[in-house]
Amino acid sequence: MKIKQLTNAEFKAFSEQFRPSSMYQTIQYAFTMNEENCDTFCLGLLDGNILKAATLIIVQKINGFKYALAPRGFLINFNDEQLLETFTKQIKKFLGKRDIVAIKINPLIIKEIYNKNGKVINQNIYYETLFARLKKLGYYHLGYNNFFEALKPRFEAIVNIDLPYTQMFANIEKPFRTKIRKATKDGIKIYHGNINNLEYLYLQTKKKYPRDLEYFQNLYRFFDKENLIDFYYSKLDTTEYLKISQNLYAKYERLSSELNNKLIYSHVNNDKLMNDKIAVDRKFEKYKKQLVIATNYLRDFPDGIILSSALVVKWQEEVYLVMDGYDENYKSFNGKHLLLWKLMGRYSKLGFKKFNLGGISNIQKTNDLYKGLNEFKLSFNAMAVEYAGDFELITNSPLYFMYRKSTNFSNMLKPGR
Repeated sequence: MKIKQLTNAEFKAFSEQFRPSSMYQTIQYAFTMNEENCDTFCLGLLDGNILKAATLIIVQKINGFKYALAPRGFLINFNDEQLLETFTKQIKKFLGKRDIVAIKINPLIIKEIYNKNGKVINQNIYYETLFARLKKLGYYHLGYNNFFEALKPRFEAIVNIDLPYTQMFANIEKPFRTKIRKATKDGIKIYHGNINNLEYLYLQTKKKYPRDLEYFQNLYRFFDKENLIDFYYSKLDTTEYLKISQNLYAKYERLSSELNNKLIYSHVNNDKLMNDKIAVDRKFEKYKKQLVIATNYLRDFPDGIILSSALVVKWQEEVYLVMDGYDENYKSFNGKHLLLWKLMGRYSKLGFKKFNLGGISNIQKTNDLYKGLNEFKLSFNAMAVEYAGDFELITNSPLYFMYRKSTNFSNMLKPGR
């Protein structure tokens, strides 16, 4: 068997048929990372004329040294010990000759799967064998990180959408179902956008995400060539919201007046009537304030208010939530809850099996910083899938030694150290 650099077409054909694989192991993602000032190429292992394994290689420059990444690992049968050994030796030799110091992988090797309550519901019985095999071949495990220190998240929240629509909705936590229903009643609508609307996403995420608008545009441009990407956003229809608010105001104004008349003309002390009047008056005051807000919204935003947005990639049978955001000024409208639920329902009907909500922290060791993130994603009845994490394979020992010395020195120069 021999290793060779694949053409884009060769790698694309192999990645499309290989299972399991990820959107981060595609030629479209390679093109995107090229635009992020990374060098990329694809390698394959041939047995005669048959391609047995392949990988996308992303090369970064760190302190002048070339360091390779294979996001979500190699497209290879990790259970085939001989194949993995051959591929490892070949790739180590290939990269080493090109002065690449090491390669980092975070393979799609599942360790355990948890339900939304943190209980283990599935274990990979081959995990320890695969882990030992990688270490034996020279891969250094970079540790079981609990948060977001890895190349890609070690934990992901994944929803099974291969279910009837009503069952999917019933599986969502009750408070979320209530928020979704309310968002619908408030006149929030979901729109299928395009590359021209990606600024919504950028504005909603620029404070927490390092990528810029151009990254989202490049991702969209390359994946859209084969209809593998979609952009959606939720919008508050301010005209409809005002009508809804006017109707609710009028309804509780009338109820308050009717109960007031009953109390005036009642000849007995009616505690129930009084309690009903208090409850109605509370809602009347609530909708009076809402009416003022709705009036101002229509005046200031006659075309509506963008509440949330989501960029998704469709790869094989899985939908990836690449990035989502929301406007914190209108968080109470729950536009993000409604948007994600509608997307799950849409892609379920289109025949997709999984909706990947992206990274979460360790479901059993979360902290206050990520508690809200975990609870939000898991409330959609998501499973928490735990992967093995990052492994590093040294491909050029002399250069790697120099690289480590340089990175240690750089850390010493950082402020506060």
